[in-house]
Amino acid sequence: MELVSTVRHDGNGGVLDDLGTVRGADRWLQRQPGLLATATGNLVVDEELRAAVIGVRRAVRALFARVVSPAPPSPADAHRLMPADEALAHLNAAAAREPVAPQLRWPAQGPPTAGLLSAEADPRVRLVAALARDAVDFLSGPECERLRACHAPRCVRYFIRSHGRQEWCKPSCGNRARVARHYERTRAADPS
Repeated sequence: MELVSTVRHDGNGGVLDDLGTVRGADRWLQRQPGLLATATGNLVVDEELRAAVIGVRRAVRALFARVVSPAPPSPADAHRLMPADEALAHLNAAAAREPVAPQLRWPAQGPPTAGLLSAEADPRVRLVAALARDAVDFLSGPECERLRACHAPRCVRYFIRSHGRQEWCKPSCGNRARVARHYERTRAADPS
């Protein structure tokens, strides 16, 4: 969800892309400590890595649109979604770039934990593959059924519905939607 949420409303009626520049991509990655831990090593964010991360995001957003269908997808990229079969192939290819094996860790004190051991030396490949694996885990997991696109005016987010009647990602989006509906009703009632 963090990766998909890098496309967001800018507060002025437009869309902001947190990964729009190499510097923006680097800032976003620095705020993802769990993700950076998977890419240990000398990770340099450049245009190639930014493009790879955006490629995974495009694939995931296209697959999110498929999940929420027949409801409309997020308006941020509804007009330029990657075809679902292409998105699926892209996501699976990105995940497969890193050969990993499950590893059991069992400290002397405490319960056992599982992790992945990577044979990949390039931290950039590990990072992109980790993003893709996280998306695969989400899309094949139980939370996927609760995925929705927020359709409040100017909102472009996807969100996980926390209760059956939830229509918007945040209360502020609900307020915006109610105000817009009120405005439309008032305008329709006043023929002048």
